[in-house]
Amino acid sequence: MIPLASGRGRAFHAAVRTLRLWIGYDGSGLAGWQRQAGAESVQEHLERAVRLVTGERAGVHGAGRTDAGVHAFLQAAHVRVEGGPPERRFHLALNAHLPPAIRVLAALEVPSDFHARFSARGKRYLYRVAAGRIRHPLLARFVHFHAGPLDLGAMREAARLLVGTHDFLSFATNPGHPRKRPTIRTVRALHLRLRRGVLGILVEGDGFLYNQVRAMAGTLLEVGRGRRPPSWVREVLEARDRSRGGPTLPARGLVLWRVLYPPRFGGDGLPSWVDTPGLWTP
Repeated sequence: MIPLASGRGRAFHAAVRTLRLWIGYDGSGLAGWQRQAGAESVQEHLERAVRLVTGERAGVHGAGRTDAGVHAFLQAAHVRVEGGPPERRFHLALNAHLPPAIRVLAALEVPSDFHARFSARGKRYLYRVAAGRIRHPLLARFVHFHAGPLDLGAMREAARLLVGTHDFLSFATNPGHPRKRPTIRTVRALHLRLRRGVLGILVEGDGFLYNQVRAMAGTLLEVGRGRRPPSWVREVLEARDRSRGGPTLPARGLVLWRVLYPPRFGGDGLPSWVDTPGLWTP
């Protein structure tokens, strides 16, 4: 701990605080969450901001990695610090040192056993697809465009086959490394919602493999385009072969929607006192 001096000149030690952070970011120009040499990452920017605000070199640990170009609506992270402003001003102090594409929406002091990754009970991702003849320029950074109609009924029928506990090897890409961990995951819910010509694919699970959500969305899109019947999705699952599924859709359409936690760690949404206008729901 850092020894601090009181107003009477007596030295004491500040207590370490564990702060949960709610973070939103536009991933378009970022190399993803994880710190990496020679590229701008969300983690790097946050750790720099913490250092400037507190004077401490503290690691900011996220609930999970998002890849280059992937966005976050409510990413979760934690940091352990001794200094800095009170919790309700901590996020504002960090934002003063962050680029416009990254904002800490709230900070909350939580029990010391909180860990952004290991305390999570699940995640929700949203993939958005605009189907039509004209690609609106204001959607280009955040929505995948598909030129043509989609059969929403067939896609929903196919989506039901992905719900449950399965081996999702057919929906995970391997970035050049031997696979050492199991590929069994549980998809708790998968909803398809069409609003104003934009299809939102909202999926909740206990965890996801590398590129799993984008591969699932690409496979469902093949069904929606009429290239495959809904039953094909079961064949893809059983094949345990990535080459048998649909394409991995571009990162720009994917948003880490939120990370799920028990109430003692702040729950699923933003704290009630947060005033953030313009937040929307899928």
